[in-house]
Amino acid sequence: MLDKSRLSRFKNPIDPQQEIAKFDALAKEWRDPHGKFKHVLAFNQTRLMAIEEQIARHFDRDLTQDVPFEGLSLLDIGCGVGLLCEPLASQGARVTGIDASEHNITLARRHANSWSIPIDYRHSLADDLSRDRSLYDVILNTEVIEHVEDQAALVASCCDLLKPGGLLVMATLNRTLSSYIIGIVGAEYIMRYLPIGTHDWHHFVTPQELDDMLRPQGLSTLTTEGMRFNPLTQNWKITANTSVNYLLYASKPANDTLEA
Repeated sequence: MLDKSRLSRFKNPIDPQQEIAKFDALAKEWRDPHGKFKHVLAFNQTRLMAIEEQIARHFDRDLTQDVPFEGLSLLDIGCGVGLLCEPLASQGARVTGIDASEHNITLARRHANSWSIPIDYRHSLADDLSRDRSLYDVILNTEVIEHVEDQAALVASCCDLLKPGGLLVMATLNRTLSSYIIGIVGAEYIMRYLPIGTHDWHHFVTPQELDDMLRPQGLSTLTTEGMRFNPLTQNWKITANTSVNYLLYASKPANDTLEA
């Protein structure tokens, strides 16, 4: 029988400096506008501007100020490598980013630390914060719900963590013929912007279904916005068409109270 304990003694030693260099390279690659993630970065930039405008509108903030979101607490659920966390923290928000991937959190921390951006990154799930009774002015849940089995439970967790008067931002893909052709066939199989199998069309969520999950939690949908990619210009833009990618903004009543 194979003695696994003997194998363990022959593991290659880990060079801390090599590990640091590896993570540094990955962190930089994620933010290279000309690298392999350039399409994700272009998508994120358009999405970020839309989110900034909605936060400013909801909390009556002036985006021309240096730190327009100062004093606001923000939670990014499924923050990835921090593509939304960092610019929002730089604008004054007190940001917490959580992700189920420890690897993502490691990359996010390294990049934020290298630029001295104060962000509380945690390898955690939304349920963990719910148990702590933490509350936030703004909650982001972008491109996460289509990868979750119990979508209603995720929405409920988001709502539980939102302060009265707070703003919830959900971003996902609609379940339409257009989203199948563009979001899966086009993005994964033809253009190869995403790895094949990234998405399952059956897990996409319509705006109406999302609104139906929010209303029992006491939240009201404020507005929805679509996002559309132009393959000729390689640019994204905000549109009224929500048939593929869309953002939904919802609020919790300001007079909502917590049980003692």
